[in-house]
Amino acid sequence: MATGWVWHERYMWHDTGTAGGPLPVSRWVEPMEHVESPDAKRRFANLVSASGLLEHLTPLAPRPATVAELTRVHLPEYVADVDRQAAAGGGNLGGGTPFGEFSYEIALLAAGGVLAAVEAVAGGVVDNAYALVRPPGHHATPDHGRGFCLFNNVAVAARHAQATLGLERIAIVDWDVHHGNGTQDTFWDDPSVLAVSIHQDGVYPPQSGPVTDVGGPGAEGTTINVPLPPGSGDGAYRAAFTEVVEPALDRFAPDLILVACGFDANGFDPLARQMLSSESFRELTRRVADAAARHCDGRLVLAHEGGYSPFAVPFCGLAVVEQLSGVRTGVEDPFLPIVENYGGQLWPHQADAVAAAAAVHSAGRSWIAHG
Repeated sequence: MATGWVWHERYMWHDTGTAGGPLPVSRWVEPMEHVESPDAKRRFANLVSASGLLEHLTPLAPRPATVAELTRVHLPEYVADVDRQAAAGGGNLGGGTPFGEFSYEIALLAAGGVLAAVEAVAGGVVDNAYALVRPPGHHATPDHGRGFCLFNNVAVAARHAQATLGLERIAIVDWDVHHGNGTQDTFWDDPSVLAVSIHQDGVYPPQSGPVTDVGGPGAEGTTINVPLPPGSGDGAYRAAFTEVVEPALDRFAPDLILVACGFDANGFDPLARQMLSSESFRELTRRVADAAARHCDGRLVLAHEGGYSPFAVPFCGLAVVEQLSGVRTGVEDPFLPIVENYGGQLWPHQADAVAAAAAVHSAGRSWIAHG
């Protein structure tokens, strides 16, 4: 199994400045490092290297995305505005999304890193790939960034695959703990892209991603939301995959699967209240890889999104890349004994949430398969 690995030190130089955690500093909030800082991502990359796993991966060099590639998703005036603000020394897109003077070019490199991963997978250079990029992307809509996201890396990659690589049907599975609102907005009216988001109900953006959002006219059923109650863990996420995600992927039969891979559903994250462990993320990866093997010759790319615990994220990420590559290192997750029993059960209110999503997206919507 050849697994591609996209990483660049410049991703860590995206400057989010100081903040009050995830929000701007206010009169009574002492400035601190912004919660979307390099720490969790750099420590993830360092653990992949220190564990010896890096030796088993295929390095993929990122390239900057072009404006033409970005504007398959984003409005030209929005892209130009981010460029203009950065050139003036930096700006803020709102929703806790500050950026520095060089963040525009770093964001181009992040989007381009996911493009490089998709190109390598589509071209048979590697079987699958992980793109450890920054800044993240799934909250960025066509006309605005928010939630730490400048450009929607996964959405840009989906459009690139369709426009240049001959891959027509793209499935996006988003297991970041926050709703993938930008991805949903991008593909709302497009039946050629299946956009699935499993997220903590209502956490961010507020009230975004209800189960009743299913897509626009002509694309009903290709937007799927599985909002899970706070406190959901391994049991709820396994049920969501079994009852909703895997049947949807089987009906849709994609040519490529992209994953918006956030680790902020882990049990230590400061910006959510879910209870996944590193082994939970290993299992989710196994399941989505199995779906890729069934439908698209294994073509699978994971793009890094959120995850704000600098000590837990590296072990979650290592488990995912181990599963992709088929290589188990000797690393043991020291946090696993603490969190693995947090959420293994499937409580009735969690089962009800999964059942509600399954009912909306039942086999009766199998017309989405093959267009």
